[in-house]
Amino acid sequence: MDGDFRTSFVREPAALKHFPALVLNADYRPLSYYPLSLWPWQEAIKAVFLERVSILAEYEEVVRSQQMAMRIPSVVVLKEFVQPQKRVAFTRFNLFLRDGFCCQYCGARGDLTFDHVVPRARGGVTSWENVVAACSPCNLRKGSKSLKQVNMRLRRPPRRPTAEEMQQVGRRFPPGYLHDSWLDFLYWDAELEA
Repeated sequence: MDGDFRTSFVREPAALKHFPALVLNADYRPLSYYPLSLWPWQEAIKAVFLERVSILAEYEEVVRSQQMAMRIPSVVVLKEFVQPQKRVAFTRFNLFLRDGFCCQYCGARGDLTFDHVVPRARGGVTSWENVVAACSPCNLRKGSKSLKQVNMRLRRPPRRPTAEEMQQVGRRFPPGYLHDSWLDFLYWDAELEA
């Protein structure tokens, strides 16, 4: 290992957070695409020592203790299958993911908030079927009025997504960084182009 790298590694322990491990279920599919199932390097090493995972790929970087040295895992697979959740949690991230990270009124991307289609002031509830992603200008324009009152339309009606739909949508929005060692495991079950 390069001496300068080792020195910076010791001086900047936060730099090690840059080595997450992709976590695969026992069937070699990611536990989740939304968000992508990643563990900090410390959790991956702990799981290796507890014999809960097998290492499939490693980074070049090494961590050392007094008694051993180990390359940081970049891809691990669980030894026991974890049943995927069938219910999709109603969270802000999942709402934005369902709506493709764009305003459901004008299609804008970027600074998003959420809007109650039937305003809460008019008895609307906070649910998958009544909340959509909206940009701030559209949200302010609509306010507590009905869509008809402000002459606005939804791009598509809101509904509760299935876990399978969210997995498919999640594949379209990978994190900003994908390590080369992950690529063979992220899209292996996708249909090949002819």
